[in-house]
Amino acid sequence: MKNIKNISIAVALLIFNSFFAQVAIGKEVVDGNSTVLDFNNVSGNTKGVILPATSGLPTGTLVNGTFVFDLTDNKVKVYENDVWKPLSDAGSSSAVVVNNSAELGKGVIIGASSSTADGVLVLESQDKAMMLPKIATPHLNVKNPYPGMICYDTTSKTLAIFDGSVWNYWK
Repeated sequence: MKNIKNISIAVALLIFNSFFAQVAIGKEVVDGNSTVLDFNNVSGNTKGVILPATSGLPTGTLVNGTFVFDLTDNKVKVYENDVWKPLSDAGSSSAVVVNNSAELGKGVIIGASSSTADGVLVLESQDKAMMLPKIATPHLNVKNPYPGMICYDTTSKTLAIFDGSVWNYWK
């Protein structure tokens, strides 16, 4: 009888979590109800999100808010209103390790059961956002940043993007 109760609780938790689809990385609990992807933002954090490094710009079904590190000109770019916009100056891709493996599947979707977007990680939500990893002064505290790394600088209160050479900051 106890096993049935435990199995029922586990199934209920799985069903409940699939409806809200919030993910915490590096910690046990997502902060708040408005976050679909949340990172462990403890004091002293030096880890950010690494964007996919692409040889040229992706084509096909693109959606606003798609980010890449473009190896053709070494710039971090975002897709917005049918145009790729640079978010960094030309950096360096010398540290990028190219993955020549064949891609399998459509990637990972968080927040919905499917998506029309084609990406390695797709966040789908009508009422939740992604909270970037928070790092105080990443240009001083991240010792070996990887090209395409993004985070939120808690000191300057800006979006910080590493282009392989320098950090670029956006308000």
